[in-house]
Amino acid sequence: MSSPTSAVEIAGLTKTYDDHAVVDDLTLTLPDGSLTVLVGPSGCGKSTTLRIVAGLETADGGTVSIGGRDVTAESPRTRDVAMVFQNYALYPHLSVAANIAFPLRNNGVAKDEATRRAREAADRVGITALLDRKPRQLSGGQQQRVAIARALVRTPKVFLFDEPLSNLDAKLRVELRSEIRRLQQDSGITALYVTHDQEEAMTM
Repeated sequence: MSSPTSAVEIAGLTKTYDDHAVVDDLTLTLPDGSLTVLVGPSGCGKSTTLRIVAGLETADGGTVSIGGRDVTAESPRTRDVAMVFQNYALYPHLSVAANIAFPLRNNGVAKDEATRRAREAADRVGITALLDRKPRQLSGGQQQRVAIARALVRTPKVFLFDEPLSNLDAKLRVELRSEIRRLQQDSGITALYVTHDQEEAMTM
């Protein structure tokens, strides 16, 4: 289960592009172990908020705290968050197993341990049979499962999902919505999910 210190506090967050406030004085609390969904049309600041929480963008004002620690000025690496993107962001030259294990190997985890944990994460999303394949040999739904497994493998404090199902067909979206919700509930890890789809938001 997650640490009792994985709540996210966003206070007075602002971000402006070309004199246009994309995020305007946003204050939001994500309780420990919760799944919070931000829904709205393109350009309303959802993904920008997510990227600021991840440390991929810098806010013009306000603060972000994770587990009671102000991380506003910290790098993505020290925030202990895992992000699942709309475009999967897999490494095409690596196998599924190596893609999933990449965050562990990048943090100095021994190869055998990283391989074991990657297999466990793959099993949780139902892709154990695909571990030796390359991303180009996978369907869109399978690639997204790899991306989710790569996020799960680290047991981060916070999951961030940036419209992860937008590129999939309707049947797969429904299937993976349920899967993401189940995985988040099982792990107890605080999650922020961004979508423009109101039905998806209500389902999640």
